[in-house]
Amino acid sequence: MRTKKRSLAVLVGILGLVLLAGACSKKAVPAPPQPPPPPPPPTPTVTLTAEPSTIDKGQSVTLSWSSQNATDLDLEPGVGKVQASGSSSVTPQDSTTYTVTATGPGGTQSATARVTVTIPPPPPPPPAPVQITDDQLFDQNVKDAYFDYDKATIRPDAETVLTGDASFLKDHQSIKFTIEGKCDDRGSEEYNLALGDKRATAAKNFLVNAGVTTDRISTISYGKSRPVTGCDQSGKSEDCWQQNRVDHFHYGAESQ
Repeated sequence: MRTKKRSLAVLVGILGLVLLAGACSKKAVPAPPQPPPPPPPPTPTVTLTAEPSTIDKGQSVTLSWSSQNATDLDLEPGVGKVQASGSSSVTPQDSTTYTVTATGPGGTQSATARVTVTIPPPPPPPPAPVQITDDQLFDQNVKDAYFDYDKATIRPDAETVLTGDASFLKDHQSIKFTIEGKCDDRGSEEYNLALGDKRATAAKNFLVNAGVTTDRISTISYGKSRPVTGCDQSGKSEDCWQQNRVDHFHYGAESQ
């Protein structure tokens, strides 16, 4: 009985050794691989343009920008926080570099745009005023007085003209002038010289009564010897003769 028990114990021991040796001979199972780390967040991208990039002082520029992977955009100088894309009008007074800064989980990126401001040259000075001489002023403002045939009486239309002449002459006290009495070509030379003198004197008296001092006025009669316009045989008409029945005003104290 004891012999059997001993044999059984030996057998169990041998079997245990065999099992242990088999267990030691099996390969170890490797541990499962670790998962890869997550990728880093993408770096922001941003662009900025200025149109036009060169302006005269006082003109405006359009800034335009766009970005990706950014959570915050700041455009300086002067604009501040902006959306991911857009545009803005600015009017820089001096040359300026604008910078937009994009910030996101992946970092920070910036873009710049340069605006050049030019100062235009000053406008040319106005032209110097044209200096008008007294004789030019006289010719522009003093009008002749006309008469009826064989008359030295101041007509209503001549009164209007002489009143305007007097107004100008009183405003220009330094001007001296000559009244030339003229006639059309009908009648004798002697008669027309006398008639021309009466006409010149009538105009002088009118101006003196209107306030023009007599020392500034000279008179002369040319009769029919110096007509304003020639009335030949084909042109002899009332219209032509009327142009020569006139007091002509000449700048200067002496007639030429």
